[in-house]
Amino acid sequence: MKPSQNTIISFYENLGKLFYAIAAADNVVEEVEFDVLKKIVKNKWTKVDPVDDDFHSDAAYQIETVFDWLNNEGFSNSETCYNEFLDFKKEHPSLFTKDINSLIIKTAGKIAASVSNINKSELMLVAKLSIELKK
Repeated sequence: MKPSQNTIISFYENLGKLFYAIAAADNVVEEVEFDVLKKIVKNKWTKVDPVDDDFHSDAAYQIETVFDWLNNEGFSNSETCYNEFLDFKKEHPSLFTKDINSLIIKTAGKIAASVSNINKSELMLVAKLSIELKK
């Protein structure tokens, strides 16, 4: 059964939470991390599923919207964002195909590596995510 449009939009919103959690794992979200995310969303995530959101924009842009909102609100608990993503994953396992999981890991890794001083807490969260996605 194909997921509903609302489920797909929620999927992208939860990816925004996840990628924010990666960027905020060291308690600092650098502008370059958001820039890397925007580039990957435009070049990769918008090609995944042709679902539009309520504003007739590709739903993949919800990743950026949620990331930016969390950052602007000064939300600092990356663990909460990460756990909300995992809860969504458990509720919708069919969305997490091998190709999607690979793109998630690549995106998370590029966000973590975007700052010249690769942060240990960000890399540890990417490794933890990689293990979780293999379950």
